Amino acid sequence: MTHQKTDQEWRTVLSPEQFRVLRQKGTERPNTSEYNKHTDKGVYSCAACQTPLYTSSTKFNSGCGWPAFFDAIPGAVGRHADPDGHRIEIVCNACGGHLGHVFKGEGFPNPTDERHCVNGISLKFQPGDGEA
Repeated sequence: MTHQKTDQEWRTVLSPEQFRVLRQKGTERPNTSEYNKHTDKGVYSCAACQTPLYTSSTKFNSGCGWPAFFDAIPGAVGRHADPDGHRIEIVCNACGGHLGHVFKGEGFPNPTDERHCVNGISLKFQPGDGEA
């Protein structure tokens, strides 16, 4: 990880809700993110460390209540099995911030058959051409 901080340092740069989700592995309520139905072209970066994570070209409407992507920018997002063994957590590789979970084999018509279900509060959008 290239962006390491103490909890106290993270608390000075993140809102209380961002800290709860990104650092304490919380989940925002469904259908509350400004990015859930967001369709502008650009790049979605980590709200904690500003590392580019996803492009708008991989975002799709899954109807799940959170922003969904079928792939991440190469090397940007890590995967870890949840302690319960049922889900795969996704994190920012640069700072370790919790993003959400990835689900496979749900049958969405995308090239990877994956759904990265991302807490919108973990993201920051930068308008542009949708490529990192």
